[in-house]
Amino acid sequence: MNESVHSAKSGEAFDSDRIRSAVHEILVSIGENPEREGLVDTPNRVVEWYRDIFSGLRSDPEEVLSVFFEENHTEPVAVTDISFNSICEHHLLPFYGYAHVAYVPKGRVIGASKVSRLIDVLAKRPQIQERLTTQIADSVYRCLDASASYVFMSAVHTCMTLRGVKKTDSKIVTSAQRGGRQEVKQLIKTIRLSKS
Repeated sequence: MNESVHSAKSGEAFDSDRIRSAVHEILVSIGENPEREGLVDTPNRVVEWYRDIFSGLRSDPEEVLSVFFEENHTEPVAVTDISFNSICEHHLLPFYGYAHVAYVPKGRVIGASKVSRLIDVLAKRPQIQERLTTQIADSVYRCLDASASYVFMSAVHTCMTLRGVKKTDSKIVTSAQRGGRQEVKQLIKTIRLSKS
């Protein structure tokens, strides 16, 4: 199994106190008063946000796909327009967009909500979009023993829209494919048809 797909090691815990302390120090470091009314609860708010946005570190993505159905179905399956958000590991700023996931089953299918849940688990950790796309394609391909899998993602990166070059209309597009060439071409066609 790809090391980067694993959940956090056992014993690693979410440390609320350290996060509160770190946020307090950041506020002091930028010249703010962390005790003023508007900021006094900011460390707690950041803790709650981090608990959610990094919850994927404490989940095993492959457990999501461990519940499936044996069906005599070997034609393409696609789940499109799945919204997601993640945190870029380079600047700890959000990126968000849509994912489209397709696979060719060999008799093993999953509910559509499982695909969305898989994306959430993998996205809710420090990420880069390229790795995230690959992890989704690998997980679907391997866990479902699929003939092929294909993932297409398009996202706005606030590290590019809010800082640096500040190109507000730009998006990053990534894709990953696993399996036979013909099957993957079929999956791409299936996603395109669903969008028309």
